[in-house]
Amino acid sequence: MAIVKYNPLRELRTMQEQMNRLLNLSWNHDISGEDMKDGIWQPAVDIYETNEAIIIKAELPDVDQKDIDVRIEDNTLTLKGERKHDGYVKKENYHRIERYFGSFQRSFSLPATIDQENVGAVCEKGVLTVTLPKKEEIKPKHISVQIK
Repeated sequence: MAIVKYNPLRELRTMQEQMNRLLNLSWNHDISGEDMKDGIWQPAVDIYETNEAIIIKAELPDVDQKDIDVRIEDNTLTLKGERKHDGYVKKENYHRIERYFGSFQRSFSLPATIDQENVGAVCEKGVLTVTLPKKEEIKPKHISVQIK
């Protein structure tokens, strides 16, 4: 068994992070400043860009695929859904509940360079991957000048 040095400040830091999270939830927005429309939790996301597309990956473990709604309206991508609590375990039998349950919603503004007609979404192993392909850019046409 490995010996781990006790650090009392780590517990204090964890408690401060939890308090900040609770206060941010009560003021109806999260740390990044995004407004929370509905629900009490938001899935963590990674957003990155390739030459062909912008990719959004959202962590949605234990969310049934039929409970996920992905839409684009007015250049805004919205992820909505619900994580349902398993009712087969009684509440008094739990030692700790740290995961959030209930509805969630995340919204992201899309740049004009996204081809909204070809957006794709796949959910695999609890990770929703939304692929936002970029429009074909109009390449400048080279015009050669003839010398007479």
